[in-house]
Amino acid sequence: MAVSRGSNGTSYLLPADKEDWEEQGIPDFVYGQKELMWEGVQWPRNVPSLPHVDTLPLSRFDSTLCSAWRQRMELGLFRYCLGELQTQTLPGSMGFVAQLNVERGVQRRCPQNISSVRQAFDPEQFNFNKIQPGEVLFRLCREPDLPGVVLQQEDILVMINVSPLEWGHVLLVPDPIQGLPQRLLPGALRAGLEAVLLSSHPGFRVGFNSLGGLASVNHLHLHGYYLAHRLPVEGAPSEPLDPGGHLHLLQAVPAPGFLFYTSGPGPDLEALISRVCRATDYLTDHEIAHNLFVTRGAPPGKTSASSALTGVRVILWPRKSSFGIKESEAFNVALCELAGHLPIKTSQDFSSLTEVAALALIRDCLLPPAQAEEVQAALVALTAQEEQ
Repeated sequence: MAVSRGSNGTSYLLPADKEDWEEQGIPDFVYGQKELMWEGVQWPRNVPSLPHVDTLPLSRFDSTLCSAWRQRMELGLFRYCLGELQTQTLPGSMGFVAQLNVERGVQRRCPQNISSVRQAFDPEQFNFNKIQPGEVLFRLCREPDLPGVVLQQEDILVMINVSPLEWGHVLLVPDPIQGLPQRLLPGALRAGLEAVLLSSHPGFRVGFNSLGGLASVNHLHLHGYYLAHRLPVEGAPSEPLDPGGHLHLLQAVPAPGFLFYTSGPGPDLEALISRVCRATDYLTDHEIAHNLFVTRGAPPGKTSASSALTGVRVILWPRKSSFGIKESEAFNVALCELAGHLPIKTSQDFSSLTEVAALALIRDCLLPPAQAEEVQAALVALTAQEEQ
């Protein structure tokens, strides 16, 4: 395991004595604009997947996260020990990546009682102020070095997900003391986008589940994790929905979604954050559940699954509200399933699942056509307002 120590001598590993964990405090991971990698991160040509993340040349962010995460796994801070997951690509045009993760289906924390996309934060319910000492890996801190952009810096804690989907599965949590409900905010989205750009691994992705979109905890958080496989949403073609080309409809994917894209820092990145949060605000205000996925990807237009990763794609899926987990299904539909990554709960379903069956489960969660058209028109109108 790489030594998890920053250039300033900061240690991201827990002390040997458990009694010292709380006293150590939360280390800061401080990064600057120069560490955001907009170019040069690609999948190997003609290879749909990569070896385990630990075997690759890693960025400072990857090395810090992976070594600290591995230590917490060795110390038993997770609900189960995550080994190498059995993985297959389902036959068919979609390229679904299915993984057998029995333990997550059995051991994960029961979802909270959620009844509204706009539900208020409840300090009596489980929240991230109640986690165990040692679960926080570090605090994500960006140096204020963006010329011409004045940003309100926020504390973003990076903590383990104790029921991991995959290697390096973490949660990005804005200052938990604020008690923010699970409603996407610009600072949280910015942290998610920049986490993807800090990673030199093309398969590090970030996502968000709204309430009613299978968020299990009503306390603002995003997910981040490594998956060493291409996903269909990275290069799927799209068509523009507005004259300025800022909003696209993603096609030839498991579920049509709204695509936002940027290939550069500064004002372009901030404009994307603003557009996405205006869209999620509209959905939340209208009690429409949604899921969001951030990945390196190809520019909008006539692209393909093998297209080069030239920027960052943000895909937003409005969907039917679903409160609670459907234990009888092969998988539950949230951010990673909509993107084409299917964590499967049982060996029987893993061996028998077909692309047709997976598509049926996913499309059953989408909005009815009339409502989907109404939402599309509203988001196009919001985009037009911003351009005026």
